[in-house]
Amino acid sequence: MRSAEVLDQLDAAAEGFLFPDLGNGYYYAVDARLHGYRDAGQWALIVETVGYSPRAGSLSDVLHVFGNCLTIGGPGFESGDFLDRVDNWDELEDPDEPEIYRGGPVVLRGWEIAVAAAAGEDLIDVLRRLVPRHRELLLADEGELRRRIPVDIPEVLRLDHWNHPDLAGGSRPSQSETFCQLADVLTTGDLGLYRPTLQPNTHWSNWPDSGSL
Repeated sequence: MRSAEVLDQLDAAAEGFLFPDLGNGYYYAVDARLHGYRDAGQWALIVETVGYSPRAGSLSDVLHVFGNCLTIGGPGFESGDFLDRVDNWDELEDPDEPEIYRGGPVVLRGWEIAVAAAAGEDLIDVLRRLVPRHRELLLADEGELRRRIPVDIPEVLRLDHWNHPDLAGGSRPSQSETFCQLADVLTTGDLGLYRPTLQPNTHWSNWPDSGSL
């Protein structure tokens, strides 16, 4: 396995709009997580992006799945990689004022969550308050993560914060310190090769244009 193999796949996904874009204008950024998997001959990378889509009326965790060992589908994402998290959406959003919080608890995957918010607030602000206390309900569980990769490939790295390339600004994964180092880790197994020097930028506050379209 070669690092170039990893980066070529990620760059191709970026060209095809299949690589995670934290500044996506159609989704308000909420949270993110990254998983790296490898063994002697295989590698896989999953980047989760949790976002609120006003058009779809949903809070979803989108799994961007890459690797040389995918068991279903191709690199990037497909319909089964959109994981809706809110069970009572119609009770949350004001029918007369889209994107406005109607009041009441948020039901995440069967769990009723009381939020410190008042009716009339922007819904995105309410949803972002679910992080960090309830973020594990927003992010993928093991079964969801393993849907398109081998169940026995070891997870060797998990990141909750990293420096992500700005796709809208013209940056590509192969130009990103983060993903160049991750490619080295995934192909060699040497975790010491991930030694970032750039500040993490995955918090939603770093992507003010997300959800702006």
